[in-house]
Amino acid sequence: MKTRAAVLRETKQEWSVEEIELDAPGPGEVLVEMHASGMCHSDEHVVTGDLPFELPVIGGHEGAGVVLEVGAGVTNVAPGDHVVFGFVPSCGTCPSCSTGHQNLCDLGQYLAVGLQVSDQTARHHSAAGEDLRLMCLIGTFSEHTVVNQASCIKIENDIPLDVACLLGCGVVTGWGSAVYAGEVGPGDSVAVIGIGGIGANAVQGAKLAGAKHVIAIDPVEFKREKAMELGATHTFASMEEAMVEVTDLTYGRMCNQVLMTMGEGKGDLMAGALGLTGKLGKVVVTNLHAAEEVNATMSLLDMTLMEKKIVGSLFGSANPRADIPRLIDLWRNGQIDLEGLVTKRYTLDQVNEGYVDMRSGKNIRGVLVMNS
Repeated sequence: MKTRAAVLRETKQEWSVEEIELDAPGPGEVLVEMHASGMCHSDEHVVTGDLPFELPVIGGHEGAGVVLEVGAGVTNVAPGDHVVFGFVPSCGTCPSCSTGHQNLCDLGQYLAVGLQVSDQTARHHSAAGEDLRLMCLIGTFSEHTVVNQASCIKIENDIPLDVACLLGCGVVTGWGSAVYAGEVGPGDSVAVIGIGGIGANAVQGAKLAGAKHVIAIDPVEFKREKAMELGATHTFASMEEAMVEVTDLTYGRMCNQVLMTMGEGKGDLMAGALGLTGKLGKVVVTNLHAAEEVNATMSLLDMTLMEKKIVGSLFGSANPRADIPRLIDLWRNGQIDLEGLVTKRYTLDQVNEGYVDMRSGKNIRGVLVMNS
């Protein structure tokens, strides 16, 4: 079938919205009509080259849609089902999945290659017949896509797909960074550094976990204001500005958790993050760093003497098949906000406009709306 998608052909270039040819789903695969896709900063990392994904690639990894057709052997979804994609597939049987770490499923080894996990071939092709790869094996910047069933998570049909799509990455990643990786508990003091699509949900996760202080740090005033709406108790424009105030606020004990959720991580910011962290505290590194960056600046003596910890977190250290339904229940109960995360909606043809807005700090999360 013919459909349209936003394709990146070279780094540091704009997305090209073009007609593509899509094959029928093979065994274990699913054809999905896309309705919405979040515009995450991770796709921008592919544009800049910080994430070395193979090109040309159809962008997008935070999406929701409706199943149109399934291939042989598909058991977890059927035509007509509404689905959210997990940007890391989960097979359910590898050592990571079977021990409750679906975010680290062995199928993740194929993410940067972007071909079907079943046979490492493409189902998406350009009008000239060129194979197209998929961001995180799903390619949600498209009107239709074919993915493996390991990436599909069924949801109830009454959930608006233009907010459900955010559960495919930003909501789970941010919320889990606080609740799972950070292990935020009642009475904790938490700093969230960077209030975008992930940081906004880290604020929500910290609040729901019972934190006493939720300190949002971002240079953009609009984002600080949004953080307050989502549950932050204090906001600052920088870590330097926060340092003195957090010292007073916590009587010198500093933060139990510091969650790094910026659009682009920098190794020279780690010393400041550790400075905001108290004894036995934890720095959670969720934001992506450039693949070639191998240096970080920090006091290892401080880390040793105060028993501070630095941990990484992918997909919020969550189990998306369990946590996406869990977060939907929290949304239904009014305990987390999904609609308020969407700053602006765009058509597929406006994908580059959406990323201009993201770079300029105008959006918590932009959403592409297709087939609505």
